[in-house]
This record gives sequence, structure tokens and C-alpha cells, in this order.
Amino acid sequence: MREYLTIERVEAEKRLAVERTKDFGEIYEVFDKDEAAAQSERCLQCGDPFCLNKCPLHNYVPQWLKAIAEKDLEFAFKLSNEPSPFPEVMGRICPHEKLCEGDCTLNDGHGAITIGSVETHITEAGFKAGYKPDFPGITTDKKVAIIGSGPAGLSAATYLLRSGIAVTMYERSDRAGGLMTYGIPNFKLDKKIVKRRVDLLLEAGLELILNCEVGKCIPFEELANTHDAIFIGVGATKAKKASLTGENASNVYDAMGYLTAIQRKIFKTPYDKKFDFKDKDVVVIGGGDTAMDCLRTAKREGAKSIICLYRRDANNMPGSKKEYKNAIEEGIDFIFFASPKQLILNDDGNAISIEAVKTTLGAKDDSGRQRMEEIKSSNFRVKADVIIMSLGFDVEKPPFLAENGIETNKWGEIIINEETHETTTAGIYAGGDCYRGADLVVTAAFDGREAARSISKMLLK
Repeated sequence: MREYLTIERVEAEKRLAVERTKDFGEIYEVFDKDEAAAQSERCLQCGDPFCLNKCPLHNYVPQWLKAIAEKDLEFAFKLSNEPSPFPEVMGRICPHEKLCEGDCTLNDGHGAITIGSVETHITEAGFKAGYKPDFPGITTDKKVAIIGSGPAGLSAATYLLRSGIAVTMYERSDRAGGLMTYGIPNFKLDKKIVKRRVDLLLEAGLELILNCEVGKCIPFEELANTHDAIFIGVGATKAKKASLTGENASNVYDAMGYLTAIQRKIFKTPYDKKFDFKDKDVVVIGGGDTAMDCLRTAKREGAKSIICLYRRDANNMPGSKKEYKNAIEEGIDFIFFASPKQLILNDDGNAISIEAVKTTLGAKDDSGRQRMEEIKSSNFRVKADVIIMSLGFDVEKPPFLAENGIETNKWGEIIINEETHETTTAGIYAGGDCYRGADLVVTAAFDGREAARSISKMLLK
């Protein structure tokens, strides 16, 4: 260990941009055992590890780095899979530079440990070696219903099943995974990875009911009457609006609608052909990771030109710097300091361009962030055949919340006891984006885990 002076930080190899944009395969290679061991040997084994503390799941990062450096894969696999419901997913999609790697002590001149890539290696190598997370089987007479199969729901199911509690999961879509299946493109997270985790839960005793929206195909009250507790993890999927003139035109789409349609196309299942953007001029408005996903998807779909409009600069984009860098490598064009004002429509009511105004960064606000200021008389237009709005997501409020005394705040987010994750109605718990608003997969996984622990404690006392 502590070989940071002789071993440099090395990131996982990426497929060449000219090749990877021809398909939807994952762009990063997985470390082999020697690469993972070498990067792990750089760890300082800090007495107060910032990486562990910055991780929402408080993963045992220094401990499994040490195990990998010592070539003890089985122990590393157990350590990695204990606090995390799907570490191979987190290793691929977490914004590591903002979390564990961002707080690595070696960032001070030496380069952080490549934690995410080692995390992915551990589980992939572990599965290949035949290791599996431990599940005892259903050992109690308790039953919990989970609404939603996204990261929060799958995490809750994982830890409830580890406690021997029976779980029935209700998912309105045709496949489990939520955002991880229909919101994150294959080039970042191959869907076989998600399916493998779902299959492990099914093997452990999970009952999964697909194509079933609670409140429509089955009453919420029926779940409450036939289960000992309920966990709600329905996410935040309602697209935010920009309130721009013309944004309701037929060729203006929300990001999740586009990404879902293309994923259905990849699955070779029915999808709306209006989302075929081949040979079209595509403009994406927004600067987060979902915007990057849309831009890079359009590239793979054969769009003629792809432009991202963002009202600040690259340093102020809310998404991961890694994803922005990947988009640049893949030939995506960015127009910064551009604030859309209206969409220009033709006589048929279709948007044909975006009128924007140039901006600049001014004085800092109370949070320390520079305010965006528009530059007078700087209006310009950007031609577009298709416009994708990627401005974030709001929470949809299922009617069954209010009908069952489950209170929400002014943004529609479910109010919970933050220590137990119980809602304002006893026996009903919630977590993930439906409680936080649109956030990270790792924080949703944390909520699911902690809610499951609270439910287990309540049911098995």
C-alpha cells in the first residue's frame, strides 16, 4: 500500500470515440486484477478516510482497496456488497469526482485513487469467480410491498430480503430498474448489469409484478391490507418546463421520453418512431448528465448535427465533468452563455429554431455562485429540426398519497421522518427522488437501504 509516489493514477481504458459512437456498448473497459491491485496499492489507508465519509452509502472503500491490493477478491467482494445493493452499478455511474474520489487525500497533487473503476472490478470479477451476495431465503411471516423498482426500490428489496422478509414489488413499466433501465443509456450502464441484480433478487424470493401501476391496476388500500409495511420509491419523472413560447410544439420533446424510446428500440420492443432523429439537426437545452445522455444518444442515432445550449459555462454545468468530457470527445458541439428566450415556429406549428440571448456571469449570490446576467441586444438564433428539453425533473404525486394521509411538501415530495424514512402514515415508508427531488442513484440506494433497516427493526422486534 501507499505506492502513490511510484504508481500514477490510471483511469479505466475507453473505447475510441470514432468506434464507440457506432453502437450503444459501454465505453469503459473493466480493470483486470493487476490494474485494480496496482491502483489500490496507491491508497494511504487514512485513519479518518474522507472517501468513506463522503460516500452516501459509507462504503468500506479503504478496506476493500486493501483487500484488492492483497489479491483477496472474495473478501473485497463481501466488503463491497455489504453496504451497497449494487456496487457494480455505482462504480459505473456515480459522479466519483464529486463524492469519494473528490475527497481522496491524494487529490492534493498526486491524483485520487481510481475508486469507481476498482469498485466495478470487484463485483464483476467476483461474479465471474462464482461469488454471490448472501440471502437467507424467506425466514419470517412478514410481507412488505414496494412501489417502484428503481434504485430506491431495488435497494429496499435487497436489504429486506437479507432480513428474511418477503417482498412483493410493483412496477408500472415492462421491466424492472426504473431510471437505471430506461433513463441511463447502455453506453454508461449495460442493461444486462441491471437484469443480473434483479435476477439475484428473484432468486432470493422477490415477487416482481410488472406492468402494474398502483392506484390503477391494483388499489393502494389492497396493498396496505395484505402487507405489514409499504415502501414507496416512485422516483421523480415529471419533466420540468421552461415556460418558453413555442415549447409545446410537436417536435419539442422531454429528455426522459427520448431516452426511454431509444432504450425500447434497443430492446427491440415497440417504440414511437417520432424519436428517430437520424439526419436531423438536434438541439438539447440543459447542462446536466441527462442532457449529456441525450446528446450522446442522438450522436449514436445518426443525427446530422447535435448542439447543447447552456446558459452558463462548462465549469458551472451541474453534471459530471467526466460525462461532459466524453461528449466533447464524441464530437458534440456546445454553445455556452446562451439563454433560450423562445422557440420559433413555422406555419405548421413546428419549431424550426431557438431564439436565445447571450449571457455573462456577474456578482455572486448568497450561495457563492455567480449570477447569470443577460447581455442586451445580443439575441441570436440556432436552427433545429428537433429540440430536447433537459431541465430536470419534478415529482409526480400519485393520488393514493393524499387519499391515505401521506403528506407532501410544496414541491410534491413525500415528507418522511429522516431517521426512520417513515411517512406521515404509520407503516408506510418512502425514499429516493420522490422524497429528495431528482438526485443521484447512490442517494436513492441509501434511502432504500435505511428504510429497509427501519422496516426490519419494526417488524422483527
